Amino acid sequence: MQLNAEQVQQALPWSAVVDALADAFSRTDLHAPVRHHHFIDVPGEPQATLLLMPAWIEGVYLGVKQVAVFPGNNARNLPGLTSLYTLSCGRTGRTLLTLDGNELTARRTAGASALASRYLSRADASILLMVGSGRMARRLIPAHMSVRKLKTIHVWDRSEASAQRLVEALRIEGIRAQMCPSDQLQARAREADIVSCATMATEPLVLGEWLKPGAHLDLVGSFTPKMRETDNRAMQRCEVFVDTRAGALAETGDLIIPIREGAISEAKVVAEFADLCRGEHPGRSALADPDRAVTLFKSVGDSREDLAAAILAYRRNTSA
Repeated sequence: MQLNAEQVQQALPWSAVVDALADAFSRTDLHAPVRHHHFIDVPGEPQATLLLMPAWIEGVYLGVKQVAVFPGNNARNLPGLTSLYTLSCGRTGRTLLTLDGNELTARRTAGASALASRYLSRADASILLMVGSGRMARRLIPAHMSVRKLKTIHVWDRSEASAQRLVEALRIEGIRAQMCPSDQLQARAREADIVSCATMATEPLVLGEWLKPGAHLDLVGSFTPKMRETDNRAMQRCEVFVDTRAGALAETGDLIIPIREGAISEAKVVAEFADLCRGEHPGRSALADPDRAVTLFKSVGDSREDLAAAILAYRRNTSA
């Protein structure tokens, strides 16, 4: 069985994705080794990269995501990244399902932010500021809406035209959305209950001093040690949670830079998904002042998320 991008979307409704991720991180028999990086020389072109992300549940399922990054494709007007996920039987190795890896990744990433919000944002959160208007923003907004009754969505992007296109698409779906002008980012951030960032920024966009008491900051975009979407002050003010400590402390500039500069230490990370999903840390309710605490979630991605989403897609398609 094979699912294309549209079929992956249909197979992974938000509420079900969030629940599947929570189940995956609560398990002790799900294994997720560190992702493999292989560098591939391409004659006359920039070096390519092959990423392999395996995960398995003992005797049940085995999955691996293959991501091929070929920068030279830009000159051909082709996507620089191609991804495929293969789900196999964990007892025989027989292939069960292949899925479009790009859409799988986008949906499990947005689902992870929604899962974090379920634990960390205030239950009465009603205003979301979306920073960025690309592929991930289009998924993060409905994902967040699946766990909180959001009434107003503000969309900011360096390109106001891009932000406006997303707003118009959201309005067609009946979502109350507004474009945030470039010079009003600070004002909208100060009033937002949830601020979600999905950008390619290398310098802070949302500052810690802007966040109001009780706010939740969701950081998706920084996936290299040189990228960051918020500043040292945010890391100091916020109660910091991550999907995985090992990944976040090794891969994202949002943590690596303030730690290197002495603004925080690794101990600043309160908990990771496994702690939350196994009930070892209840999330916002366990903080000293739950109503006023400012929380932050930084995701870098984990192969458990891919496997959980692939299993969900397989079960929904085989039971249909």
